[in-house]
Amino acid sequence: MKKLFPLFSRIAVVTFIAAGLCFGVSTQAAQKKEESKTSPSPSASTSKSPATAALSAKDKSFMKDAAQGGMMEVEMGKMAQQKGKSADVKKIGGTMVADHTKANNELMGIAKKKGVDLSKEKPKMKHLNDANFDKEYINAMVKDYEEDLAAFQAEAKNGSDADVKAFASKTSAVIKKHLDMVKAAQAKLK
Repeated sequence: MKKLFPLFSRIAVVTFIAAGLCFGVSTQAAQKKEESKTSPSPSASTSKSPATAALSAKDKSFMKDAAQGGMMEVEMGKMAQQKGKSADVKKIGGTMVADHTKANNELMGIAKKKGVDLSKEKPKMKHLNDANFDKEYINAMVKDYEEDLAAFQAEAKNGSDADVKAFASKTSAVIKKHLDMVKAAQAKLK
């Protein structure tokens, strides 16, 4: 049963993302149909949208990395809620699930708007020892959040797309909050 639950949670996350993307595709198709009624220009339906054309390879790469990282944080948070021994680790896990689910949904919306397909992105999971789960989880989160904070701040400062930069800037504040939270937990575990 323990081996099946992570599989079911992964399937649930993938199903949720796929359902969101399907909803987005159907909404986008309805919008295009409505636009074609009001704007009969044939060139409008065959050319790339300005948002897609303006998105740099660096912005796309950031979005894909952020999607993978966000999904990983949700899965690791679920794992912390299940395997964590301390109340702090369980609470941190719950916070990660809630905050990263929200950020992931926002990122998916931006990606859809920009024509970037994030549906194929998969989380890069870390394997943690059950005996030392709390310490290994918190240490891994400190390292990840230090790297993530630098990446998000760099995108917020140097990105080329205003929407992606705004997402990176807004999410940097959440990442900083998470980094402070896991560092405080790390100090307790030493």
